[in-house]
Amino acid sequence: MRIADVLSGKGAQVTTVTPHTAVSEVLRLLAEHNLGALPVVDADRLVGIVSERDVVRRLHERGVDLLTVTVAEIMTSDVVTCDPHDGVGELAKIMTDRRFRHLPVIVDGRLAGIVSIGDLVKARIDMLEQEREQLESYIAQ
Repeated sequence: MRIADVLSGKGAQVTTVTPHTAVSEVLRLLAEHNLGALPVVDADRLVGIVSERDVVRRLHERGVDLLTVTVAEIMTSDVVTCDPHDGVGELAKIMTDRRFRHLPVIVDGRLAGIVSIGDLVKARIDMLEQEREQLESYIAQ
């Protein structure tokens, strides 16, 4: 199973922010859309990602003043990305090993979607369920 298969099931719509977005707005968007991370886009190019974890860690360091700073000050700028042809199993392992939960999907240098570790786990469970059903059907014949 490939990332393209995951995106076809969940859709490619992505809520994004810019580097100039206030952290308070990031919190609003995360809560409103029930998200764990937001890609940071500038001039249609991915320049970072900001997650709940980024906010919590910086809030601990800086206190409530963090709410007035911009995303550029807290985002992760060294973002691991994937493309639609990458395999779900391989990416799930990378995400688990490197301890991040969100992976932007890039096509021709532009953001084409985002997948979470939950999306990948669901895809793998669905795939295993299909294989089980096929094996049961084969055995029953």
